Amino acid sequence: MPLQNRVDPFGAVQAVAAPGLYMGNRGSIHDPERRTLLKRRWSTKAWIICQCRFKGRRREVMGRNGSSGGAGWTELFFLDEVTALAAGHRPCFHCRRKEAQAFARAFAAERDRHPMMPAPAMDAVLHRERRASGGPVVNLPPKSPDTLPDGTMVEVEGRVYALREGALLAWSFYGYGSPDPVPDVEAGVALITPPSTVDALRRGYRPAWHPSACS
Repeated sequence: MPLQNRVDPFGAVQAVAAPGLYMGNRGSIHDPERRTLLKRRWSTKAWIICQCRFKGRRREVMGRNGSSGGAGWTELFFLDEVTALAAGHRPCFHCRRKEAQAFARAFAAERDRHPMMPAPAMDAVLHRERRASGGPVVNLPPKSPDTLPDGTMVEVEGRVYALREGALLAWSFYGYGSPDPVPDVEAGVALITPPSTVDALRRGYRPAWHPSACS
């Protein structure tokens, strides 16, 4: 039975036996005895994207990893960084410092007086926007995906896609499908990636894709 720790683009945490290129967390949200999630889905507004391997450190997934023997933070896994960004996470300043700084610079452009937006300020914005923490559904006009930057995820007539090089790639926990043209639909197009993250993508942040998107 797979653990409930795979995150979909909407930010929901599912029990799926699928590998993930990235790990992340939202604080401590699991019971280490049963290795199951608690009712809450976050204990902090800082939702981050981490490397799966960092300086040889090892953890028991959803076990007791806290310094005092408690649960510690809960390991969550994403297909890739594009998925994690859609779910409302951001790069970690500890294990992915270079990427975190690049994201903070792109996030701050035209929004903040400083060249790099502080993590708590980004977290506050994202917490208001991401679907999983109660952010609004942003409906888009027909053909609008053509105007969105690569790495944005959208919902089209109930299906989840990522934008890449002017085409839509159908998303799953196991990878992306073949590129499809943007459909000319009259309704049913909604933004999944938080708007502020879309702005950061438009201003130059380049997320890591699963290899299936590049084949």
